[in-house]
Amino acid sequence: MFCQPVISPSKKFCLLCFQTEMFQMWTILPKASSFREKRCSHVSLQGGDLSSTMAARLVPNVSSKEGESQCEEKHAVLLSPVGKLEISGCETGLHEIKLPKMSVLPSGRAESSAACEVCEGAEEMTEPLKQCTAWLRAYFCEPARMASLPLPAFHHPLLRRDSFTRQVLWTLLRDVKFGEAVSYKQLAVLAGNSRAARAVGGAMRSNPIPIIIPCHRVICSSGQSGNYGGGNLMKEWLLSHEKLQKEKLAY
Repeated sequence: MFCQPVISPSKKFCLLCFQTEMFQMWTILPKASSFREKRCSHVSLQGGDLSSTMAARLVPNVSSKEGESQCEEKHAVLLSPVGKLEISGCETGLHEIKLPKMSVLPSGRAESSAACEVCEGAEEMTEPLKQCTAWLRAYFCEPARMASLPLPAFHHPLLRRDSFTRQVLWTLLRDVKFGEAVSYKQLAVLAGNSRAARAVGGAMRSNPIPIIIPCHRVICSSGQSGNYGGGNLMKEWLLSHEKLQKEKLAY
């Protein structure tokens, strides 16, 4: 059944959504104070009119806990062997790592002698950002130290919301170690749904904390590296870097 919008000269709203919302309002009315408004996605709603109010949808607030103030987000930039990494987070945890697009392999090889240092924002770094910086520095320059370093807490909304994407990302972080690789299908099996290889690919694209949550270790079943947010060159470099460092650690 398709949703049919009802349009009058002064009002525009989705009748099906309105009927559904009226039913939901009666069932969740006592708990309405713990929900936030989300507009109907079936039709364009004009703010301030009666139809907009009727078509409003109440859903849980996933960006903050009840009574919790909004994050005061801080930013820093790290100069790494793969370019400038932009990291952001609050006092509670790490929000995001943004990768540069890599067009040229650094020094033509995966072995890194370059440091990984903060070049912007050092004066305002929160504790999670300091932990993230220390972890990334160890990842690129001293992999043997990684096991002794704490991972920063994560505070991106995607990683706080109960979803298959979150389940996949946590499984990847927990089960696929430094120097290893899995296919999208293998990760789907590890996450509990062998038919969800395509959804796993979507989860990799949504990953807000690459490198720490190692989506670069997820490759195609054919052995090809597959797509990556920082570009295929960066993905191949990271895989080569880990393979080389793992071989060194074995001696």
